Amino acid sequence: MDTAADIGMIIHGIRLPITAQDVSPIIWHALESGKYEAKEARQVQRLLRSGDRVLELGSGIGVITAVMAQTPQVTIWSFDANPHTVALAERVAAANGIENVTFRQGLLTAGAPEQYSFYVRRDFWMSSMIESQGPFEDVIEIGSQNVDSFIGAQGINVLVMDIEGAERELLGAASLDGIERVFLELHDHLYGLAGVRDIFAAMNERGFSYDPRNSSGPCVMFMRDDGTPRSYCEEE
Repeated sequence: MDTAADIGMIIHGIRLPITAQDVSPIIWHALESGKYEAKEARQVQRLLRSGDRVLELGSGIGVITAVMAQTPQVTIWSFDANPHTVALAERVAAANGIENVTFRQGLLTAGAPEQYSFYVRRDFWMSSMIESQGPFEDVIEIGSQNVDSFIGAQGINVLVMDIEGAERELLGAASLDGIERVFLELHDHLYGLAGVRDIFAAMNERGFSYDPRNSSGPCVMFMRDDGTPRSYCEEE
């Protein structure tokens, strides 16, 4: 029989076998309250279609990954630079019987592979490649892979990312060939509205449109379409 410690908590329908010692107090409170990535969890359920091949950048502890993995016949590759959160995400996947996700500790960027410094913070959702973002506990030196090469090699058609400001540079330089839908969290506290404008301009140049029906606040979706008007729907 499962004990309470074995079961952990349930959030967004996902079994979460972690403890308060695994994460910071702020993140633990967000998990206990059910507010942790609640908006993202609702939206990604509408994002995916059967058979999608998904690249997730910024897996965190794997909650959103696990939600996405419930879509039939979906295959997911999920990257995070932080080895601690990758280990937690793998634990979450195992507890939920998820076998269609490959987790990797790594960094995907546009352009030629380079070495980067990644700053690990107690609140892991603040970990980033930006030293000035705030106090950090550790620095990881990590080599990058080219994101477009990975997309092409794996036949990726959906890109999901929450990478603490790095989305501005990546989307400004990557070609995103083969990608149909992009779902990301904007971080205007790191690059201002000018950065948001740059992201929208880059997506427009690559033939993507902002999807207002599947976006909410900083969590936005871009998709390619042929310009055909949509049927009217009542606002949710």
